[in-house]
Amino acid sequence: MHHIEVLLHNIRSAHNVGSVFRTADAAGVARVHLSGYTPRPVDRFGRVSKEIAKTALGAEASVLWRYRANPQAVIADARARGLCVVGIEQDARAVDYRTYTAAGPLLLLVGNEVRGLSPALRDACDMLVEIPQYGSKESLNVSVAAGVVLFRLV
Repeated sequence: MHHIEVLLHNIRSAHNVGSVFRTADAAGVARVHLSGYTPRPVDRFGRVSKEIAKTALGAEASVLWRYRANPQAVIADARARGLCVVGIEQDARAVDYRTYTAAGPLLLLVGNEVRGLSPALRDACDMLVEIPQYGSKESLNVSVAAGVVLFRLV
């Protein structure tokens, strides 16, 4: 298993954030980065997010996390530390997540529930992976997609 960090950018739902924390704990993720308007386990006033705590079940305390407004700063820092940047997104450049094998430490980018990763964030990725869809819906819940890809990586 390689060193894995996760970046959640502009996630709207605190429940999705909590769910990713819980999955990150189960998968052995080293750190969760939060950026944009993604809710934080503890806000800037020191108040605990009850919604995140409800779904994370304590994982928000066991998984290291950090907030930075600018996701590009998180990506630049990860690259400087030797991490490969992989985004989950449906895109013409994306490969089936089942065919991707991590060659070393990585930062996994997860984007907004509706819009996904912006074109700028897609371009900042070394690799894009997608989960094939076979039903009538075009995507999975963001926390479910993160879990599927994380457990493939570990």
